[in-house]
Amino acid sequence: MPDFPQAKKQLRRVLLTQRRQIPDQIWQQKSQVLCDRIANWQIFQEAKNILAFSSFRQEPHLNSLWQKFPDKTWGFSRCVDKDLIWHQVAIADFERNMRSGAFGILEPCHDLPLMNLENIDLILIPAVACDRRGYRLGYGGGFYDRWLPNSTGFKAGIIFDDFYIDAIPSDIWDVPLDAIITEKQR
Repeated sequence: MPDFPQAKKQLRRVLLTQRRQIPDQIWQQKSQVLCDRIANWQIFQEAKNILAFSSFRQEPHLNSLWQKFPDKTWGFSRCVDKDLIWHQVAIADFERNMRSGAFGILEPCHDLPLMNLENIDLILIPAVACDRRGYRLGYGGGFYDRWLPNSTGFKAGIIFDDFYIDAIPSDIWDVPLDAIITEKQR
């Protein structure tokens, strides 16, 4: 039986090192191309209630996407114990409504309204990498692994194309995503 946790840990380490080596200007360019690709995607255009993430450790930077579409209802998560708690964030007040939270990730203030998770149209999901089968490699904390099985909405992994790989070791609890979007494809 393969040692999936060890294989995932080693793959995560290699890919995070690779991602940290992306020059800042290239990271910003790739992020903008990815945001433009998402903005032109029909599923995004039709979505009204969207869950998103703040960039961390050189993940794709999606700020220009939500700034371009402030009339959509945007939700961002807070890590509370071992769970993700989703809050609605008014984009016009984004800077004021976000704080550095668990793990140094930008999170919504705890007193913002909770998102109605029954009406989610689209979930933009961060990852270290995704594979051709739709599986994602996260950071190892299991937050999305615990949350995704009961989530509603179209699930899209958001990564740079260099991190769209052939295969990631998967466990029985891993939930394949509906789509993977990179700066080169969707």
